[in-house]
Amino acid sequence: MVDNAPGGQVGIAQIGVTGLAVMGRNLARNFARSGFTVAVHNRSFAKTQSLVADHGDEGTFVPSESLADFVASLERPRKVVIMVKAGGPTDAVIDELVPLLEPGDIVVDAGNAHFPDTIRRENALRAHGLHFVGSGVSGGEEGALLGPSIMPGGTRESYESLGPILEKIAAKVDGVPCCTYVGPDGAGHFVKMVHNGIEYADMQLIAEAYDLLKQGLGASAAEIGEIFAQWNTGDLESFLIEITADVLQHVDAATGSAFVDVVLDQAEQKGTGRWTVQNGLDLGVPITGIAEATFARALSGGVAQREAARSTLVADTAPWAVEDRDAFVEDVRLALYASKVVAYSQGFDQIAAASAEFGWDIDRGAMARIWRGGCIIRARFLNRITEAYERDAHLPLLLADEYFTQAVGAGVAAWRRIVAGAALHGVPTPAFSSSLAYYDGVRAERLPAALIQAQRDFFGAHTYRRTDRDGSFHTLWSGDRTEQDA
Repeated sequence: MVDNAPGGQVGIAQIGVTGLAVMGRNLARNFARSGFTVAVHNRSFAKTQSLVADHGDEGTFVPSESLADFVASLERPRKVVIMVKAGGPTDAVIDELVPLLEPGDIVVDAGNAHFPDTIRRENALRAHGLHFVGSGVSGGEEGALLGPSIMPGGTRESYESLGPILEKIAAKVDGVPCCTYVGPDGAGHFVKMVHNGIEYADMQLIAEAYDLLKQGLGASAAEIGEIFAQWNTGDLESFLIEITADVLQHVDAATGSAFVDVVLDQAEQKGTGRWTVQNGLDLGVPITGIAEATFARALSGGVAQREAARSTLVADTAPWAVEDRDAFVEDVRLALYASKVVAYSQGFDQIAAASAEFGWDIDRGAMARIWRGGCIIRARFLNRITEAYERDAHLPLLLADEYFTQAVGAGVAAWRRIVAGAALHGVPTPAFSSSLAYYDGVRAERLPAALIQAQRDFFGAHTYRRTDRDGSFHTLWSGDRTEQDA
């Protein structure tokens, strides 16, 4: 049903969406399908008209041509969802909206904003008495329509009003909405950023598993797709494993070849993985799996470098002759699972570090719970992560939880065989390899960082600490090499 009276009706819509590209359009439809009266607006009125013409029978829409009419059609406190391109376009919409709003109104940025921008915007709108909610929304076009995972930040007061609406449109797992209050100001968009970083790692690990099976077994894309389909019935069950099986078994209509074999091997990115890695460096959190996945995309796009390397760099490898097919497939599966756990463990460490840095008090178990459905990284083993943080909300390392210690430990030998085999046969596995290196590094009794500290003190008098007594020290390396208290 569509209310198309001139200027709409004042104060009848429970929520509004401005920005009606695919994601905004589908979110608006989701709100309407869920029983809410939805105000809709787009800079180009044709898109607004198209939405109500095509989907007006799905619920009640209140279309407006002007932003002023759009705001007027919302009941108080007004709830406005912005779904436009991140950065300047979002700021432009906010600047146009603010003079039309009143204290207590709620502005929701549901795009992929960088969390520092969200912090800045929240501070600015708070000065006007407005609530600004930076909300991660994951699940792509389908999730936006059928039920996404939603990660809203902002004030608790705003969530009391907005939360019931978002929870109703969110995906549900075991009857529980995949939406919860995350934390103040930029917390929601931060968690979405880390979600996307984990997504990068997950996708790279799956791609490496595909390549290992292809190189080690000489298997066709369809055969590997069948293996992934089988994996999707066990511990690896997830949306990404499911769609991988589908993609690998898809045949290109134009050539009759496997679809994956005609796709250019240059992966693109929109920036959230890069933001995650940059923030990991800022916080000093070793998110090595996410970093390697991000750099792998960059390497894939380095056409000039790759072309130069193909004709000059020596491989010194032999063909990979796998003797036991089933054993090799199982080794890859175990290595994939272990590497995935490392990626998630690192991501949750990053969330914990940021939560402490910014005073967000993020519940990591709740984040795992709302990622179980709707989002791109939804997976069976997220239940296990939720359980781990329910056992210990302050768990310092996900890998140290008893379940994951045993689950990953059972695959360590296979993991080592796969990484070693890949190195010997020249198959690049940056995410598998870095994840294993992280695992070995975090479990090591002693690391060579002691030598690095000694080197730093030698050339820069940066000092060091000792194992046998408290305090910081400096050795007079260019003098008599006596030790001094620093």
